[in-house]
Amino acid sequence: GTEADNDLYINQAIVFIEDAIQYRSINHRVDSRSLWLYRWYYSRTCQWILSLTITIILALAFFEKPSSLTVTSDVRYRHPAWNPPCGLTESIELLCFLVFIIDVSVKSYLIGWEEFWKNKWLMAYILTLIVSLTDWVVSLSFFCTEVVRVRRILRPFFLLQNSSMMKKTLKSINSTLPEMASVVLLLAVHLSLFTMFAMLLFARTKDGQQDKEWVGYFRNLPDSLTSLLVLLTTANNPDVMIPAYSKNRAYSIFFILFTVLGNLFLMNLLTAIIYNQFRGYLLKSVQSSLFRRRLGIRAAFEVLSSLREAPANAQQSYVSTGALIRVLQKAEMDSRCKQAIMRSLKMCSCDQLSAAQFQKLFEELDKDAIKQHPPSPEYQSHFMQKIQFAFGHPYFGYLGNIVALANIISICVVLVMDADKQPSERDDFFLGAINCFFILYYLLEMLLKILAMGLKRYLSYPSNRFDGLLTVILLILEIATFAAYGIPHPGWRPEFMGLLSLWDMVRLVNMLIVFRFLRIIPNMKFMALVVTTLLDLVKNLRAFAGILVVVFYAFAITGIMLFKGAVVPLGNIRLFFVADHLLHEENSRTVFQGKMWFHVWLSLDTSRLRLFTVYLLSVNLICRWAKIYFVAWWLISSVIWVNLFVALLLE
Repeated sequence: GTEADNDLYINQAIVFIEDAIQYRSINHRVDSRSLWLYRWYYSRTCQWILSLTITIILALAFFEKPSSLTVTSDVRYRHPAWNPPCGLTESIELLCFLVFIIDVSVKSYLIGWEEFWKNKWLMAYILTLIVSLTDWVVSLSFFCTEVVRVRRILRPFFLLQNSSMMKKTLKSINSTLPEMASVVLLLAVHLSLFTMFAMLLFARTKDGQQDKEWVGYFRNLPDSLTSLLVLLTTANNPDVMIPAYSKNRAYSIFFILFTVLGNLFLMNLLTAIIYNQFRGYLLKSVQSSLFRRRLGIRAAFEVLSSLREAPANAQQSYVSTGALIRVLQKAEMDSRCKQAIMRSLKMCSCDQLSAAQFQKLFEELDKDAIKQHPPSPEYQSHFMQKIQFAFGHPYFGYLGNIVALANIISICVVLVMDADKQPSERDDFFLGAINCFFILYYLLEMLLKILAMGLKRYLSYPSNRFDGLLTVILLILEIATFAAYGIPHPGWRPEFMGLLSLWDMVRLVNMLIVFRFLRIIPNMKFMALVVTTLLDLVKNLRAFAGILVVVFYAFAITGIMLFKGAVVPLGNIRLFFVADHLLHEENSRTVFQGKMWFHVWLSLDTSRLRLFTVYLLSVNLICRWAKIYFVAWWLISSVIWVNLFVALLLE
């Protein structure tokens, strides 16, 4: 081979090693120009620009009409929101589209045209861009007055296609859909049968006084389905059964059977099926990633074994250590791993590496970094050694936790005592004196720990950095409080200035001391196990959370387009008439009148099943077919997604 060939092999090995580090596929072009383009595309700068572009295009929904730039969502009190002029957000959107066009063009070129036609994600990427650009042109042609903007619903796709883990998670969810569909169908059959039973049980009679159940919940088929569907969420339980139960206690059997079969049996069956499908999901994901890493390392070995300085051996291929050092010097990788591999190479006396030795060197990539703390200072004085032993002992940290607990208790006691007092009746002397004492203790504790451990060792612990930062902030605020309001004395009441007075800020920051108790978790084995599981869950469910963001965003934008302007303020007489027709219980009417109409459609909360009920009932004002939107949201967010989360938590 020539020198140019050797340089090409080195560059190929560098790219394959970087692919292995990032768990990327090695199925891409490997000529010299493509390798340069490949490294440029996956550089930190380019990937940061791409991530920033995705963030910007998703955030545009908060600025576009209807704008969310208001302090409150209550239409009774908020000022008219600022709406950007036509062309402002569209110009930003066009710049984002240009970045995406460059992105899809580079991706398509790097994987080659044969692989391009097999890649469904890239095809969908191009189709999404074509539809979005077409909708963008239509929007400008109508001077931004069109109601429906299809491209806004398609924006989450840019986030989805940029994450390989999100695509892998979506593929696993897709494989689970047939089994989930069977249970959902069984749930629909259960709902339909009990709806018919309910319409027969609670049919209209001659006595109008005894027809409260029929009037309120089972007047017709849509109302009956809606009432039982909401009962399946337990949001209207026991309101839905009170009229019938008041008439005859035996009617409770119907509602008990419906709840037991639906909630306790079918819902848990759905959880079991989803868990059965997702069992081994995380393990398979890790195995797939490690296989890609091993494949990239082996590919790097194969190209390096083709170098001119590699010995010709028919039995086995070898790679020279010099060639590997050249690759490591140019490859983008963690400095810790690079240094560990370099140390292993120096400890190895051989000049040539076999495939097994080459692979073993890169096992450092799979190891977690073990953080070593700097040593404590060595004092010559016997007195200083005793000081170091006393204040560097774990018991001194336990004392700090006890003092922090006393601080929290004292603040809570003062707040409870002053809860019913008027601002003019409160005396802040006691709390001011307590703050002075505790802040002085925190300062003393920080200084003694620094003396015992040394500044570098003290700062090497995250808990110490957090405590030290809190102490400095508290001390600065306390000094500023004394400068502005003087020394605490009986009858001392610092004036309220602005959104939060300085004194209020001191009290809020003081509450952060509660985080000191997080340091005791490692000392309790069971709590440490639970917290470790939760932290691992957060790390491994980033893709799951990303897909959840995609679903939230898509439903929020769809809700804005469907129901914008459909809910009016309380002054509308017709609204009250229909609300009175729909909601007969006084508590439900209060919830509807007081909360429903000032919630914006961008705020979709899966945990508020009561809000789900109010939304579901309110769409009767618009169109009964609008219930499909809310039922779909409930199925995806509360039924399927919560069960997926439980299954992954168990896994």
